[in-house]
Amino acid sequence: MLPDELTDPGRDVPPLEHAVRAEEDLLTARHAVRSSAVAAGFSIVDQTKIVTAASELVRNAYIHGGGGTMTITMLRDDRHRIGLRLRVRDDGPGIADVDQAMTDGFSTGAGLGHGLGGTRRLVDEFAIDTAPGRGTTITITRWKP
Repeated sequence: MLPDELTDPGRDVPPLEHAVRAEEDLLTARHAVRSSAVAAGFSIVDQTKIVTAASELVRNAYIHGGGGTMTITMLRDDRHRIGLRLRVRDDGPGIADVDQAMTDGFSTGAGLGHGLGGTRRLVDEFAIDTAPGRGTTITITRWKP
């Protein structure tokens, strides 16, 4: 069952904002995304996909961007689909080469290099806004099938 905010298209659900400043904030952010996905009626598979994507993005914001914020917005489009939009923003150094960062196998750390490319494959919409010296904002959306 969906909360009233989602079943009534005339009501707006205010976005939820979470600071990502400390390692424990990563777990808090993942729990917030899972709770929102459950409230939106996502299947366990779709919950796992959006939580995995969120986990990668907030981890990147914390490790590479020095911290930031994650905003969760519940959506309803003109076809009455329900979705979740996550916007993760940091004020870090930005990404010098987005194409390289999106390539599987590329890593600036000890990871496997599936981060941003893998995140893009887990969601329906993916947008990145970054430049060296001005931080990074990544916006993803997953729609409930």
